[in-house]
Amino acid sequence: MELPLIAPMLATPGALPPAGQDARWAYETKQDGQRAVVYLPGDGSVLLRARSGQDITAAYPELAPLATALGATGAVLDGEVLALDERGRADFQLLQSRMGLAHAPGRAAHRAAKAPVHLVLFDALHLAGRSLLRLPYTARRERLTDLALNGPSWSTPAALVGHGEQALRATREHGLEGLVCKRLDSVYEPGVRSRAWIKIRNMRSEDVVVGGWLPGKGRLGGLPGAVLVGQRAAGRLRYVGGVGTGWSAGERAELAELLAAAATDVCPFDPVPRVPGARWVVPRLVGEVRYSTRTREGMLRQPSWLRLRPDLAPEESAADLPDDLV
Repeated sequence: MELPLIAPMLATPGALPPAGQDARWAYETKQDGQRAVVYLPGDGSVLLRARSGQDITAAYPELAPLATALGATGAVLDGEVLALDERGRADFQLLQSRMGLAHAPGRAAHRAAKAPVHLVLFDALHLAGRSLLRLPYTARRERLTDLALNGPSWSTPAALVGHGEQALRATREHGLEGLVCKRLDSVYEPGVRSRAWIKIRNMRSEDVVVGGWLPGKGRLGGLPGAVLVGQRAAGRLRYVGGVGTGWSAGERAELAELLAAAATDVCPFDPVPRVPGARWVVPRLVGEVRYSTRTREGMLRQPSWLRLRPDLAPEESAADLPDDLV
């Protein structure tokens, strides 16, 4: 069966719908993985395409049995490929070891044995020769649920209609990435970042100590392009990442003066991070940063600067690191 190529619909960052409209929306867990449109021609084959359109099928050999899950029924489905940690939660760092192996099937098979993936399906775009794009979300979801696609490496989690505040609170309590809100009457808009889908990312904030910086480039010449930050753990200042966003022009200029006054030739981090071009400072500046999650090594993911904290001493920035890294 000839299947149409369909670009995935994208969500717009935002907030929960107003309470009065809550019942008009469905809520799904925001997954921390690789978006994939799944093509099942019904001839015993399967094709996965990334958001970029790249064929990523060979990177995930454990999903090959999905090819026969619907028999001769052709389908195009939307989902996300996840790598799960020992607690069953999506771990993007684990997934990164699998991404990019579409042209190395031997390595992909080897990695699959050590870090298997799981495909979460959440939309049906084309089924049995018929386009579902103009159907409302509820109808597409019903078609998808009826397919009963739950296997060893794939599943179809249920969506929650209404109760958005409770759903968002649950994602925070369980340390999940966030929530996607989908309007019940929304059609599927290929390749469009639509207001009919709203994504809410759970962000955390913590205090950090500035221990170095990287010079900016271009219009940021002479100014910090990023600061290198750490947190105290077991008597050491542990490096937890670089922060390169979140300042206004005035705040960046002020920070440049503070960094210049604290310059030193001695790296304050233990162990010394491998950051080419780093310039070190005496670790006396404390700031607050926002971030999404931590990597297995305790590094901050997607950090952005919130503010300086002159009211705090550097010793007050305790790290929330895994026990084996403290």
